[in-house]
Amino acid sequence: MNKKRLIVIGGGAAGFFCAVNAARLNKNLEVIILEKSNKILSKVRVSGGGRCNVTHACYSITEMIKKYPRGGSFLKKAFHHFFTTDTIEWFKERGVLLKTEPDGRMFPVTNTSETIISCLVSEADKYAVQIIMNSDVQEIKKEKHLFNILLNNNKILQADFICVACGGFPKSSQFNWLQQTGHTIEEPVPSLFTFNIPQNAITGLMGITVEQVQVKIISTKLAEQGSLLITHWGLSGPAILKLSAWGARYFHSVNYDYKIQINWLPAYNEQTLKDHLQKLRFDIASQKIINRNPFYLPQRLWEYFLTESEINMSIRWADLPAKEQNKLIKNLCAQVFEVKGKTTFKEEFVTAGGIELNEIDFNTMQSNILPNLFFAGEVINVDGVTGGFNFQNAWTTGWIAAKAIAAL
Repeated sequence: MNKKRLIVIGGGAAGFFCAVNAARLNKNLEVIILEKSNKILSKVRVSGGGRCNVTHACYSITEMIKKYPRGGSFLKKAFHHFFTTDTIEWFKERGVLLKTEPDGRMFPVTNTSETIISCLVSEADKYAVQIIMNSDVQEIKKEKHLFNILLNNNKILQADFICVACGGFPKSSQFNWLQQTGHTIEEPVPSLFTFNIPQNAITGLMGITVEQVQVKIISTKLAEQGSLLITHWGLSGPAILKLSAWGARYFHSVNYDYKIQINWLPAYNEQTLKDHLQKLRFDIASQKIINRNPFYLPQRLWEYFLTESEINMSIRWADLPAKEQNKLIKNLCAQVFEVKGKTTFKEEFVTAGGIELNEIDFNTMQSNILPNLFFAGEVINVDGVTGGFNFQNAWTTGWIAAKAIAAL
């Protein structure tokens, strides 16, 4: 029996998952992965600080899709085919157990991404999936029933089926070879990045984390609550990264120049904090303000707020002047920063944009424009708020494409 050939473009999570599952489900399928660089599964390797945030411990599709700034309704349908529970089971069947952290992120129990990489590479070996490195696709053309794929070395490969799982690109021009197949590209913009606050005194506190803050983007409805990390260039951490995802297109439109407001004590607003401070001034009246930090903020951060509020650090709580107290309240509950620029969060780098979702069948991941052309992963206009959600998109779309191709 003549073998049919599937070529998967992209050696990342989605590409590998499509390739190994298609090869497993159809023994008469020759499967080749084309990877443009000299490394496979590079995002898997660095995700989660080298531990690989495989998926998220969310077992409700309705809740899960809330974590995707773009593509949630598309995934709502796709998740009925392959969801987080299926991901956990798939890896478990291959001897890879996952553990759940308090914030819901799931990692291999080994705490290393090499476990996930070894599992996928082992599956590729088991089902004779070929991997060809340094192969950058320049053009895809369909002639009768076969695709001709032109590579950077002028070599042409033929395939019965193609699954494009090349990830996102930062520039529209890099999608030209896909646009030539008749597909529409949603303009790519960065998602998941940190906020730059140049020449601000707070950057002197790099390394400090505050577990719960609320960050609002002034003049918009964008707001997020969660952990915040101060860096030497500005602000990072889950609250910031989530905001960067939800506001990706807005931030791009204002050239990454905007103002944010931070409530460092989200349990309070300015009025309730004022009431609380009035009570504190009696309860701990004789204590020095520098020595008694009533909100359990990191000490260096507390001293920063006192300095920013022009408070004499040697005074007692009872002697705190009203004017300085009001400044402190403002700084704790509604501090404003000017953001100018972004820094790529390299571990989880993601782009918003890609193939328009109405051009893809969510039941098969097949193109609605060109039969036998499939898509998986970040090349689709889908992106999540952190790595685990983006990987689940990769596993789901890769698996659906594999199943559909194997059945043809």
